[in-house]
Amino acid sequence: MTDAANGASRAIAWEYGVMRVERRGAMLAPVLFVLPDGRQVAPFQVAPWFSEPAAQALPGLMARLRGDWPCIPFGFDVDRHPFRNWPGSRAADAVDEGHGFGANHDWTFAEDRSDALSLFINYPQSHPIARVERRIRPDPSGPAIDVELTVHPRRDCQLPVGVHPTFRLPSAPGSFEIALDSRTRIATFPGELDASAIFLPGQFAEISSVPLKRGGALDIRRIPFAENTEELVQILDAGGVILLRNHHEGYAVSLSWNASDFPSALLWLSIRGRTLEPWRGRHLALGVEPVCSAFDLGTAISVAVNPLNASGVRTVHAFEAGKAWTARYRFVIEALGDSRG
Repeated sequence: MTDAANGASRAIAWEYGVMRVERRGAMLAPVLFVLPDGRQVAPFQVAPWFSEPAAQALPGLMARLRGDWPCIPFGFDVDRHPFRNWPGSRAADAVDEGHGFGANHDWTFAEDRSDALSLFINYPQSHPIARVERRIRPDPSGPAIDVELTVHPRRDCQLPVGVHPTFRLPSAPGSFEIALDSRTRIATFPGELDASAIFLPGQFAEISSVPLKRGGALDIRRIPFAENTEELVQILDAGGVILLRNHHEGYAVSLSWNASDFPSALLWLSIRGRTLEPWRGRHLALGVEPVCSAFDLGTAISVAVNPLNASGVRTVHAFEAGKAWTARYRFVIEALGDSRG
């Protein structure tokens, strides 16, 4: 195990790779996995601005945006007008900052162990959550990582929750596959996500036929698209496992979790769409985010009656004061038999 000079991160090396965890947000990345055939792959995203001097002034999670991190609570409470059947929200009513206190502040590394990295963060006294813990353990038998998240509530509360794995995409159009059945049900983001967005907002559809603003539909399982865009879609019943295939580099990532903890999943398609600082049209990544939430719309909208929970998709977790809640998820990396795609 190594410790950066400023204590900002720690790393573990094992037979099948090397992983690093940041204190800020307890973010996991970069991770280099060694496949059984000897190839080395780095599936997680690291924001292209992380080493730029201007990044040091960015707030919260943005300065070091990378890999995987927990969001307790999940989402952003901002001023939003009602959209069709979707309720609005006010920034002034926010329980927390965007994606939660833990995503935007420094954690403390716990016990010094050779086989895992453990961190914790204490939330402010006024917050309904008292403490969040995270344990990240490489699998000694292969290129895989197990993550455990434990939340200690201070008071009874209902909050959206989620975790935020984000993966690096190759630049060739269609060279990365989200391996889901064509009939998988999704919902498109309700409202204007970004000026570059091409999906028709507030729609329920199948993943193979997502309605577009310009008319027609698109199968979104092969990315990147030929055009630049920024999109959020929610997989309504992810079933606790999603397989991703990087055909350009010849490997697959399996992400699995307990569907009772996170009944749905967000797909964040960040395909060079955002052009403002620090994005500058250069961010190319896929977020695959197991959630119990209504998109990333924040606590007020997730708690309220909305089209997702009205259709039977749970959008908040009910915490009980003093009763810890633990969620687990796992990444497994495998070689693809044919890397030509």
